Amino acid sequence: MRAHEAGALHGDIGNRGPAWLRTPVDVNDLVPQLWPRNVTRGAGGALAVAGLDVRDLAAEFGTPVYVLDEDDLRSRCREFRAAFPDADVYYAGKAFLCRAVVRMIAEEGLFLDVCTGGELATALSAGMEPARIGFHGNNKSVAELTRAVDAGVGRIIVDSFAEIDRLTALARERGVRPKVLVRVTVGVEAHTHEFIATAHEDQKFGFSLAGGAAAAAAFKILDEDVLELRGLHSHIGSQIFDASGFEVSARRVLALQAQIRDARGVELPELDLGGGFGIAYTTQDDPAAPHELAKRLRKIVDGECAAENLAVPHLSIEPGRAIVGPAVFTLYQVGTVKDVDGIRTYVSVDGGMSDNIRTALYDASYSATMANRVSGAEPMLARVVGKHCESGDIVVKDEFLPADVQPGDLVAVPGTGAYCRSMASNYNHIPRPPVVAVRDGRARLIVRRETEDDLLALDVG
Repeated sequence: MRAHEAGALHGDIGNRGPAWLRTPVDVNDLVPQLWPRNVTRGAGGALAVAGLDVRDLAAEFGTPVYVLDEDDLRSRCREFRAAFPDADVYYAGKAFLCRAVVRMIAEEGLFLDVCTGGELATALSAGMEPARIGFHGNNKSVAELTRAVDAGVGRIIVDSFAEIDRLTALARERGVRPKVLVRVTVGVEAHTHEFIATAHEDQKFGFSLAGGAAAAAAFKILDEDVLELRGLHSHIGSQIFDASGFEVSARRVLALQAQIRDARGVELPELDLGGGFGIAYTTQDDPAAPHELAKRLRKIVDGECAAENLAVPHLSIEPGRAIVGPAVFTLYQVGTVKDVDGIRTYVSVDGGMSDNIRTALYDASYSATMANRVSGAEPMLARVVGKHCESGDIVVKDEFLPADVQPGDLVAVPGTGAYCRSMASNYNHIPRPPVVAVRDGRARLIVRRETEDDLLALDVG
């Protein structure tokens, strides 16, 4: 790759694409691990989800539209529950949250992790049992903590000494004893296939282990004896495929458990190892199944507890992306197709960075396919882009589409359930797309499309 004065997104010029991307034998084929489990290509050539033709979905709900395969999401919930039968599985709501999803994960026996007052309000309004909610966040306000305490939230993950003081004051005022976990920054950062185990922790979350703040926080809670310290929490990253980071993290956090036991005579009964489990966005990704994750994590925890002579604590994990990410695809309509002097073909769709910021924000990779028909044309390396006034408005950096793709065609992008609708914006004053859940041949709207009236209703000038 050569440098480009307009930035890295322009540096990989040419039509060869990344090394891992292979020219497909049949450009119409679906790669199963990338798509919701009930997505097929029907007899007429169009994609279908749970028996519904995407052309009918586009006609009824418009495009862009996020399409949720409800049975896929529910089956992933059940797989995590079966893989971790003796643990609490918290769905990480920040990946995507609405009342319908809250009810789905509750019906499947999962707990729920929230990190703001708005997420908590959504959970409570959907009827989630407060005792099954965990409340994260590095800067929880007094109002948010008050609501959590008054609602009876099951676990509050404390993140600073100021928060401990706020929560302690609230608990004394109300005569209650909230259950808390201390979030520990263990000096491990893991993303995809790599992890870094550092000697210091430079991030906004949690209490430093190396600097002694984590131990001091635990001692403070135990000595004041107002909050009920249930255990420690660790979260090391996102889109993780390699268990090595969890091994280092568990070793360090369980060493702190032993330190607390030795200093105060208390064995904390719980350990939350966080989430960050990866999914397949493209053919280069190979995530582990939940039962494999469970096997690896249990082996790590059991081994470290034996080494520290600790009783094995009750575990919690927090999958979000791994549950909702693969269960959703985004359906777009093509507006223009532009070949730029043989350098690249741009396929512009009716959405973009307002409904999926991850490509621009994280340089994330996605796949795509023609959704409304099959084609006999040769595969063409294309870049799927949005309609926003930004050169970085890219949905899919490199993908093979049929060379006869044209305005009016539908393009589907899989793996968009996590951090797409939840991070969506109104950039360029574009209303956010709806979310449609499909199950057993029926579609229902669970988040409606925003309208221009919605945008103008907030404009009081």
